[in-house]
Amino acid sequence: MNIDKLITHPDKVFWPDEGYTKLDIARFYAKVFPRLKPYSNDRLLAMERCPDGMRGGCFYQKEKPKGMPAGTPTKAIRHQNRTVNYVVGGSLETQIALVNLGCIPVHMWASRASHPHQPDWVVFDIDPGSGEFADAARAGLIVKRTLDELDLVSFPKTSGSRGLHIFIPIRLDLDYDQVLPFAKDICERLAAAHPKELTVEQRIEARNGRVYLDAYRNGFGATVVAPYSIRRREKAPFSMPLPWSQVTPSLVPSDFNLSNYEKWLSAADPWEDFFESRQSLHDAMRAVTQL
Repeated sequence: MNIDKLITHPDKVFWPDEGYTKLDIARFYAKVFPRLKPYSNDRLLAMERCPDGMRGGCFYQKEKPKGMPAGTPTKAIRHQNRTVNYVVGGSLETQIALVNLGCIPVHMWASRASHPHQPDWVVFDIDPGSGEFADAARAGLIVKRTLDELDLVSFPKTSGSRGLHIFIPIRLDLDYDQVLPFAKDICERLAAAHPKELTVEQRIEARNGRVYLDAYRNGFGATVVAPYSIRRREKAPFSMPLPWSQVTPSLVPSDFNLSNYEKWLSAADPWEDFFESRQSLHDAMRAVTQL
């Protein structure tokens, strides 16, 4: 596939300070796609379109755009009084077509098109009220200790911005209306145990600089940015999967960016065992009440 010929206005600059273009984004996704595909394959996608990169605004779109190639896979999902035809990820052609429409990040559901009501992971979105990743890292280690107590294997990644995401791969035996309460229960218990550091307050003004533990990424129709997703932030950082040993207050998330991604791709994949680590949540759901 000749990526260069699939991009219109390839020289359009998306990051003025760094000089990165629309074509640079497409080439990045072409390079990382072997690692991205296991997470995006058959996955329902929501689009954040930023046609002018860092120079302009963005807008969200769930319905498949008319500009997508013929034959782009979709999945019709009913939301209360309307039906949305979501783009389904999994092919490089689809990913490059999304870039061509100005999509910088990849936003994914926790479930796949083949089982849209059954997530195959739990995710905790850790958002530091201070804006400092160091606080997110410290909070993430608190979450990890609790997951360890529940005998749950977890996988961290930078959000690509200032936060941290923690994933738990799970078996297909629960619906969203079971997974979301479980995630909320953990967040609420941790916030109660560490009230000075952690909060579950959704209102930003009520967080008082504390780290927000967001369980709502586990709701039906909610999304999270994919591993290796670029973010519309200074330096063009991407969401980097990490081993837990690298989750430290001194880590700088923007060090994983469009200028050096080939170095990180040449290293061992820290999430290599992700899909071999699917777990049942049933024992953990019973044990969480004992925390």
